[in-house]
Amino acid sequence: MEVRNVDLYEAFGMERRGAAGGRLTCMTWRPLEEAGVGRESPAVLILPGGGYCMTSEREAEAVALQFSALGYQTFVLAYSCAPSVFPTALRECAMAMTYIRRSAKDFGVIPNMVAAVGFSAGGHLCGTLGTLYDSPEVADIAPAEWIRPDALGLSYPVAVSWGSTHEGSFQALCGENRDLRSRLSLEKLVRPDMPPVFLWHTRDDGAVPVRNSLILAQAMEEKGVSFALHIYRSGPHGVSLANELVYPANHPPVCSRDVSGWQRAMADFWAECGFACRDRGGPL
Repeated sequence: MEVRNVDLYEAFGMERRGAAGGRLTCMTWRPLEEAGVGRESPAVLILPGGGYCMTSEREAEAVALQFSALGYQTFVLAYSCAPSVFPTALRECAMAMTYIRRSAKDFGVIPNMVAAVGFSAGGHLCGTLGTLYDSPEVADIAPAEWIRPDALGLSYPVAVSWGSTHEGSFQALCGENRDLRSRLSLEKLVRPDMPPVFLWHTRDDGAVPVRNSLILAQAMEEKGVSFALHIYRSGPHGVSLANELVYPANHPPVCSRDVSGWQRAMADFWAECGFACRDRGGPL
């Protein structure tokens, strides 16, 4: 496996203007020379959570390694958090998607099979990436078709900005701008042409109530978006892979046994959307 660290601001020749993030870790498999073929794979951009105040290690490299085992070329974005506010992180996501696609041949990536998955506040960021890809905030970075993910995975996302939600995330993202907060409630951004979505949550999430995913799913149903919704009976917020890779071996998370299967279920959903590895020159 090759690991490459990329400063996206440097790669795009853009000024940081105080942004601390925009750093992309690329974790990709080398070509299978022993097999005598050049392999191309789907890719996934991973957006960790952290309440827009930090990016969690628990939802970063360990998640990437598991997606690698499922056949994906993986990319983890450390995006800018508070005191940076909207649209800084969204612009960094747009740069990351564009960088992955314009480097697709180098990374062995199928350029029209690039998904994005986000956790908690990163799930909100992932949702804005999948709906605001043609917005004025990112129009100067690349054409919309380069920025728009081909599929989304939203893991216990901070989705709605009103009622029982994760107040800290919207405060960090929007400050005191109430109009912006209202605009960025994901159920208001849902559009028929957004990518297909795999959405999952645990019913007893104590930090980001499950209503976030239920309201978002209803909005997607009303707009005719292709999606799958999985509500697991029990599990703490930030459960990530729910195993010893992200928790102490002697203190595993208390959750439903099937929670750990979310990643395979997400990959199966994306496979139904056409994601698959292939030899260079055509499908297997």
